Amino acid sequence: MITIYDDTHRYHDPPHNFEDGRLVESAERPLRAAVLLQALQSSGLGPVLPRRSFGAEALAAVHSPTYLAYLEHAYENWVQAGGDPAAALPSTFAVRWMDNYQPHPLSDPGYYAFDTSAPIVAGTYTAARAAIEVALTGAACLRELDRAALPGAPQASPLGVYALCRPPGHHAGSDLMGGYCYLNNAAIAAQHLVQSGGRVAILDIDLHHGNGTQQIFYHRQEVFFVSIHIDPAAHYPHFSGFAHETGAGPGQGYNLNLPLPAGTGNAAYLAALQHALAALRQFAPAWLVVSLGFDTYKEDPVGGFALDGDIFAQIGRRVAGLGLPTLFVQEGGYHLPTLGTHLLDCLGAFQQGALA
Repeated sequence: MITIYDDTHRYHDPPHNFEDGRLVESAERPLRAAVLLQALQSSGLGPVLPRRSFGAEALAAVHSPTYLAYLEHAYENWVQAGGDPAAALPSTFAVRWMDNYQPHPLSDPGYYAFDTSAPIVAGTYTAARAAIEVALTGAACLRELDRAALPGAPQASPLGVYALCRPPGHHAGSDLMGGYCYLNNAAIAAQHLVQSGGRVAILDIDLHHGNGTQQIFYHRQEVFFVSIHIDPAAHYPHFSGFAHETGAGPGQGYNLNLPLPAGTGNAAYLAALQHALAALRQFAPAWLVVSLGFDTYKEDPVGGFALDGDIFAQIGRRVAGLGLPTLFVQEGGYHLPTLGTHLLDCLGAFQQGALA
């Protein structure tokens, strides 16, 4: 199991964000990545490799040029216009009839964000850009491994690469940020794999619906998006992730949402996972991208499910059973005492299942 990591993520360290109308310390902080990296380095699971460089065209294949230009210069423009240097955060949003957008550094955050949980600090763009290259390096490694195959491994053995991305990405849409996310790591990696040939599936197992990933691929059929998540009727992101959202136009039938109620335990979750895996088998992709979140754990501070820790090994084994080259892209997970264990359980079980 190859891991891709870059410490540039540490430049994104927002002091706070607003959640449910309250100013809170951000749960999405550099220590998350440090905990995951330490677990990997002590496990012997496989090598940790640096990111490679990729051009801006990879971002432009998923995100709008105006959004990318905004994000790159958002913080410096905000400060120069008199915004609080602590972070750029929206004070109002361009919603419904309040959509007469006039570009200005102090109003732009409310045009390019759908919530207040994605503050922009001086190093945000640098970190988010590096996270994209971590994901793209993972996708490139997966392609190279697939061509070379693992020496001595069974012919049908799937290959796995883990992209330790931070900040996460699955809430970022083509031109909107939110939910700690700025650029969509999983979507950009998936698009890279599409361009290399073959259909791609994305399995999102973060607690929250990957609304950004859904929006990016909602009208397309070469990427099948499947998400298992907490019911958005009463949980974030509230306005996306319902079962009736199945795609549109050419993408009709290529979007599958499996919302589950708060308090869901292991048995119900694994039943939903089996449903998801059956749909993925029917789609028969050449590549699988897993948006990997551990905030489904029962003790996660931003959680809502009641999953025991042993669920993650079961998930890893069952995903390995698909027999697909798989890129794991890190999303959420905020219970630091168990975060590293959950990661090793999942990736270790995938690796064991791949080589069985």
